[in-house]
Amino acid sequence: MKTSKPVSRKVIPIALVPGMPLQAAPAGGEGEAGSIYQAQTKIYPRSVSGLFSRWRWAMVFITQLVFYGLPWLEWGQRQAVLFELETRRFYILGLVLYPQDFIYLSGLLVISALTLFLFTAVAGRQWCGYACPQTVYTEIFLWLEKVTEGDRSARLRLDASPMSLNKFSRKAGKQFLWLALSLWTGFTFVGYFTPIRELGMSFISAGMGPWETFWVFFYGFATYGNAGYMREQVCKYMCPYARFQSAMFDKDTLIVTYDEARGEPRGSRSKKADPAALNLGSCVDCTLCVQVCPTGIDIRKGLQYECISCAACIDVCDTVMDKMSYPRGLIRYSTQNALANNWSKAQLLRRVLRPRVLVYSVILLAITLALFVSLTLRTPFKVDVVRDRASLARIAPGGKIENVYRLQLMNATESAQTYRITATGLPGLTLASEATVSVNATESRWVPVTLQLPYEAASAGSHEIHFEVESINSAGRVTEKSVFLVPR
Repeated sequence: MKTSKPVSRKVIPIALVPGMPLQAAPAGGEGEAGSIYQAQTKIYPRSVSGLFSRWRWAMVFITQLVFYGLPWLEWGQRQAVLFELETRRFYILGLVLYPQDFIYLSGLLVISALTLFLFTAVAGRQWCGYACPQTVYTEIFLWLEKVTEGDRSARLRLDASPMSLNKFSRKAGKQFLWLALSLWTGFTFVGYFTPIRELGMSFISAGMGPWETFWVFFYGFATYGNAGYMREQVCKYMCPYARFQSAMFDKDTLIVTYDEARGEPRGSRSKKADPAALNLGSCVDCTLCVQVCPTGIDIRKGLQYECISCAACIDVCDTVMDKMSYPRGLIRYSTQNALANNWSKAQLLRRVLRPRVLVYSVILLAITLALFVSLTLRTPFKVDVVRDRASLARIAPGGKIENVYRLQLMNATESAQTYRITATGLPGLTLASEATVSVNATESRWVPVTLQLPYEAASAGSHEIHFEVESINSAGRVTEKSVFLVPR
């Protein structure tokens, strides 16, 4: 009787330390080394000029002019845009909002989301390519890098060379400019929540509070790291927009496309050569479209989630086509349907008004109009009613039942206001405290209010009443519900 030999089992060691290779022993017994991480090569984007590059820099100037300049604008005697967390008041030009106005913030967020959906369905990721803060600051940091270290080829040579005084001075100069811009960005960000002029004086005198200091350096560090080092990694791995964009894309969404039918087969050739005679397409395989891409992709491989639709490849390809005396548009903004069916620009534009775009537009317009009308018709003051828990109900001199309340009057206008307080809901209900109250501009005030009721005017229990507060200086009336307690 034969006995089977025991099967020998080999232990396959696995390296769990990040960056260490995985060692796997195949059946033959010879090990092979692999890595669970894809090698990342630093991207050196080449500078490019052209129509879309000018548009991109125009958006850089516009967005940064708004971001850095808006906190310094004044509206009356205060900062024009200020989200003052300490006093819980938010100033947006002539509008003063309180935490009770959170519904307007919710409406604004809904409008922003729908605008993003609509814009993406029509124009793809052009928000990413032209106005996203990550793209904008990366452009600025790349420009500072070019100023201090030179163009793409100079930066490649500098990084490959050994450390020297020239290399150290250029690297140090770049880091100084990056850090200065990052700190100024963090300072400006905090200036939207703390009056920026007061913050500037505190910064100069080293008297900033702990939270202001934390957020200036935290936001500055985030800008420095994201725009200086992480760059395309943020767009490719951290930004959720790139991940769920497929839900908003369809075959009529405008994207950066490579005309494969015209460009292939690609290959280098002389400027004077006839591509048809060489059986070549219009693409000369110069790889400049890859060199200028901020995320390092090859657009000739088709639509990729890493593409931020910045059109740098369009600008550089059009330049090459001009030099070769070929028609422009080998790489261009188009749609998958337009490319497949060889549509004209007129046919492409007609597909913009497709059902999903119309649905997004109608919903967005309705919500925007509702928010605008609500803001226009909103009463410029608010009232909160709180019962005095120390004394729910008592018998006052003269045999009347007395309830005490506290009313918070919030003046959301830029001038002092006087309000008249009345109460209704029970026969014989009278106001036993001051009937008119003044509240300074953009301030709130707690006011004690006493109501009295004849002893036998209502049965024992809780009775609904209403406080009416009317502005004497301007039109406006607010009614708030409460209860009047009659003891047994």
